[in-house]
Amino acid sequence: MTYAIIGAGAIGTALARQFARKSIPVKIANSRGPASIVALASELGANIQPAELTEALAADVVILAVPFTAVEDTVKAAGPWNGRIVIDATNAINFTDFSPADLGGRLSSEIVAQAVSGARLVKAFNTLPAAVLADVPDGPNGRRTIFVSSNDTTASKTVEGLADSLGFAPIALGKLAEGGRLQQFGGALMVHSLIKQG
Repeated sequence: MTYAIIGAGAIGTALARQFARKSIPVKIANSRGPASIVALASELGANIQPAELTEALAADVVILAVPFTAVEDTVKAAGPWNGRIVIDATNAINFTDFSPADLGGRLSSEIVAQAVSGARLVKAFNTLPAAVLADVPDGPNGRRTIFVSSNDTTASKTVEGLADSLGFAPIALGKLAEGGRLQQFGGALMVHSLIKQG
């Protein structure tokens, strides 16, 4: 299984730190090119691999950690998705007043799924602030939870497994129209940093 993070901002960097902690190889790409990620890779180690966008988009599991408004342009460089998994870690935010973006009643993940037609979309890693997401998730008091929603049960299980491998405690919420609604920006589960004990 190959992994890639698209986006090297706060969320992408936080996720890269978790991959590095667990020595899981991951390609990371952004719109500025691999040279802009070299310093981060040098800091985090050999498992963080700067890549061209087209190379990263070809991974088995692609994590979208770009601004919601940039998703469509970002994924244009991808070849056929052919059932590969896309993790939607984006949030649809109106930054003028930090409110949920007006999507005409649609879920943000529905719009992302349309942009990556042919992929199996999973909503995950979007509810925690970047600083919390970057922190060590598994400690003596328990493991920080990650919510996971998808219309594809098998894809959801794969992402739950990844979250577990990174040290998180995954909580499956079912389909996007159900759990995904709770996860999207403005939903009931946003910014809740919960610890699973035991």
